[in-house]
Amino acid sequence: MGTEQRVTLIDIRENIVGEYYFTALDGARGEGRIDPEHEKALSLLTVCVLVLRNGFVVTGESSCVNPENSDAGTGKRLAYHHALEKVWPLMGYALREHLKV
Repeated sequence: MGTEQRVTLIDIRENIVGEYYFTALDGARGEGRIDPEHEKALSLLTVCVLVLRNGFVVTGESSCVNPENSDAGTGKRLAYHHALEKVWPLMGYALREHLKV
């Protein structure tokens, strides 16, 4: 953690050791179960999985409302941001435990 006893974005990024992205459609294909009527809808949900240094995993999701606006890069960026937001409180808790304030 930073020298000022606070969690920084640098601390969080240094704790991420893996990033994985997939759509709900990818997941459904992996299970071998896809209703053809749901393919487009499933393709609009992007999931980001962040693996942290200690092995803990957090996820973030992004879903596009309008299929015409669907963009894989934007979906990944938003899903990553949502996953990253979940790391802040975890690292804040860990720092608080370490400081025993």
